[in-house]
Amino acid sequence: MRPAHHAMRVTRAAWEDAKNVFRGKTPTHTHLRDRIIAIATFTLVVDLIASVAILMLERHADGTEIKNFGDSIFWVTTQLLTVSSQLHNPISTGARIIDIGLQAIAISVVASLAGSFAAFFHRRGRERDAVEAAQGGGG
Repeated sequence: MRPAHHAMRVTRAAWEDAKNVFRGKTPTHTHLRDRIIAIATFTLVVDLIASVAILMLERHADGTEIKNFGDSIFWVTTQLLTVSSQLHNPISTGARIIDIGLQAIAISVVASLAGSFAAFFHRRGRERDAVEAAQGGGG
């Protein structure tokens, strides 16, 4: 099989699996969809709670760049997404402690997503092997 043809076939299969995850076509697809939704929801809740907490701790601190809710949600969201921000790190002790927690959560979320996708691909491989075996093509 030519590499370009193989790449197209793999891309098509990945696109079909992505649509099937959205639809929850099989229990494996539903499981991944539910994990992604749970991780996204958890991250959104942490983002909002931490943004309010950071704003309360930082808005009156001398030298802070976090002065309103927009600054706060921007800073917290970038910490969760990239573990960095264009804004300087917090000034207050409480906000610094929250910062450490946010970085730990961000790393945990990435690891959870990686694990969820790894489990999905493992299960899908087993499902495909079972289908091939049932069709007499496994061997």
